[in-house]
Amino acid sequence: MEQRRISGKGHWYHETQSSRSDAVVLPLVPEAAFLEDRFLLDLELSTEQLCVEAAWLSAARNVSECLLPDNSAVTRLHTLSSYDRLSTALTVAQVFGVQRLCNHYAARLAPQPGPDSSRESNRRLTQITQYARQLASQPTLIDDVSRQQLDEVALSVNDIVTFNQLIGFIGFQSRVIAVFQALQGLPARWLPGLHAQQDANAELFLEGDSQWQAGLPAVEQRYANTDQLEVLNISQTQHVLQDMSWLLVHNTSVLSALSNLTHLLLPHTAQASHDHILVGLLTARINGSVGCFTDFANAWHGESGLPEAIRNGERALQAWSHNHPRERAVIQAVRVLTRAPGSFSAAQLQPLFEQGFTENEALQLMVSSGLYGWLNRLKIGLGNTSRVS
Repeated sequence: MEQRRISGKGHWYHETQSSRSDAVVLPLVPEAAFLEDRFLLDLELSTEQLCVEAAWLSAARNVSECLLPDNSAVTRLHTLSSYDRLSTALTVAQVFGVQRLCNHYAARLAPQPGPDSSRESNRRLTQITQYARQLASQPTLIDDVSRQQLDEVALSVNDIVTFNQLIGFIGFQSRVIAVFQALQGLPARWLPGLHAQQDANAELFLEGDSQWQAGLPAVEQRYANTDQLEVLNISQTQHVLQDMSWLLVHNTSVLSALSNLTHLLLPHTAQASHDHILVGLLTARINGSVGCFTDFANAWHGESGLPEAIRNGERALQAWSHNHPRERAVIQAVRVLTRAPGSFSAAQLQPLFEQGFTENEALQLMVSSGLYGWLNRLKIGLGNTSRVS
């Protein structure tokens, strides 16, 4: 990985090697570190939005507090420091290109004491930065070898679960902010050097239905404590978390907050509307989450050709959507938001309004696509899929 020899951490494209410098380097926007709302980053909403969306926004803020506290104590089983967490958040924010996030996490990272300059610390920082960038930009690059490399730089199973949750959460946060900015008609700000995410290879989806399996040791029921069992009672009732719960419960507080968020934002898969299933299929197809795609394909009860068209790729989906203007509007919006949230603007929302979606309905669909993307990355980062015989 390229290592940028730039003094200090007051810029978005931070170092992957640590170094000591006596000079005090300020971030580009230092005041961005002190925002009251660390989820929406003080983005102003209307009174109606604040009221209608209050419950899930509160749940999202709870996730942020769990994953990115002001101080993160380092122990034998929890080795991710505040610097590790914030540098990861900044790396992922850079990938997605939402300027408000880049400003915030750069400003919070700047005063953090970096790791020592030993070879081991440099290798660890390089490895976690590479993993974060790959899971954010090209999720299907992550495999058993990637997880083994995290283990080799002394990340525990608890760390790896938290680390994947953090990457998924920043992706969700970036898309929520992008949607709210688009609803307000704010311009999308292009950042140099950023490229839209490429769709996962179609070959992954041509082998039939697949089942997800954890790639790391889950918590065993006999060893689960009271707090873990209480959270599992909630998370296992939700289909989107059911398979992963015993692994995600390594970090009880984050799983609890995520369970609350999915409960508030996502319908049960079997009861989901065609629009929600379409969004789930699209995000899973773009991100390469075969297990998630299989679940949504099995839940689809509309025209039989849609899952197959999405499975086969963009050209097939364009042909299918030609005579389905409502679905085409959803497809166009979800594609841009999933591939390049930094480019998402009011132009992607207008076709939805023309097809009769209200502002709240469009918001809910787009936010759900961001949450599905988070879940896609958890399944890719924490396990593998095998064909159902």
